[in-house]
Amino acid sequence: MRFAVLGLGFMGSTHLKALRRIRGVEVIAVMDQDEQRLSGDLSSIQGNIGGPGERFDFSAMRRYRTIEEVTADPDVEAVDICLPTHLHAPATLAALRNGKHVLVEKPMALDGPSCEEMIAEARRSGRVLMVAQVLRFIPPYRALRDLLRGGELGAVRSAIFRRRCAAPTWGPWEFDASKSGGGVFDLLIHDVDMCLHLFGPPRSVAATGYEDLRQGVDVILAELDYPGIGFVAVTGGWHHVGQYPFSMEYTVVADRGTLEYSSAGGGAVLYRAGGSKEDLPSNGSDWYQAEIEYFVECCRKNVWPELCPPEESAAAVRLTRLMVESRSRAGERLAFTA
Repeated sequence: MRFAVLGLGFMGSTHLKALRRIRGVEVIAVMDQDEQRLSGDLSSIQGNIGGPGERFDFSAMRRYRTIEEVTADPDVEAVDICLPTHLHAPATLAALRNGKHVLVEKPMALDGPSCEEMIAEARRSGRVLMVAQVLRFIPPYRALRDLLRGGELGAVRSAIFRRRCAAPTWGPWEFDASKSGGGVFDLLIHDVDMCLHLFGPPRSVAATGYEDLRQGVDVILAELDYPGIGFVAVTGGWHHVGQYPFSMEYTVVADRGTLEYSSAGGGAVLYRAGGSKEDLPSNGSDWYQAEIEYFVECCRKNVWPELCPPEESAAAVRLTRLMVESRSRAGERLAFTA
């Protein structure tokens, strides 16, 4: 399958590393507006996880500077969109209208109507559209899903999902809420998506927190209302520009055990109600490779990505938007319509 990668920042570099390890996939084109990156020099790229940037050999690839050029290339079968968030929708629509399959980084778009337009275009074109919600492919979160869905732990009584990092420094667009959605939207959409994946849509949400994007601070504590669950909370965000470390974690209490994971504190663990402790799968293949391999499989079969459907990614955008709105309204509880 012939790919084009759009955007050669941190996520574009990360996806390029994964793509070169996938059998039967060839990256034939790249797109960016930065000439140093288009030359293959991504050595200055840094992110909140993963290793340092590196140099790539783009000499045999087609190098484009605009979305219109790369999505019109007739030899490209699928595009991997790693552009700033405000470009996700227009790039996706252009690619679908040119008959390409689309993998687009999260957040899917900046608002619900844009997401719905992307899904409708994918349905019309008969192409595969998938959002790169990588949490669904990370072993500790897959173990959490499998245990809860298997039913052996009984009903869930509480769940907390937390994610935080220093404010990113790889692009000024991140600090422009009209382009990134802000730190809460860009970062915690992972955990909102996981709540939807595990528990379905909540009835409502109430959130408090603080935002000052100029200072690199954007934090939130959101409570999602699920019937039968004591509470489900999503919290975290950006903690200034600097050395504050990235971390992600969860604690889920069920009738017959508690599940816990912290990227900063070790692997995932199940503490059974009877007192025993069990380590859960925490390692595996590269997360990004696993999600792209799944996307490629869906494209080859031309089937909708049921493990990571764009409808749920769109719901995550709407729910995260509602969280931010509730925060701006001093924690007012707002109804969520799936």
